[in-house]
Amino acid sequence: MPMKDEILFQIAELKSDYIRQQGDIEKLESTGYPELIEKAEKRLADMEQQLAELNKQLKAYE
Repeated sequence: MPMKDEILFQIAELKSDYIRQQGDIEKLESTGYPELIEKAEKRLADMEQQLAELNKQLKAYE
């Protein structure tokens, strides 16, 4: 099991990636690439699952 600091770092990094991905989706929506938007939204969903798992691991330290 990763250490608490490692989990916190992974969460921060993932949140940053998530925000960047949301910006990319907004750009894709304005340019009209539905197949790329769908892939980007799938990545967001995957990131949400990773965040949920990391938060579970973090709660184990409380």
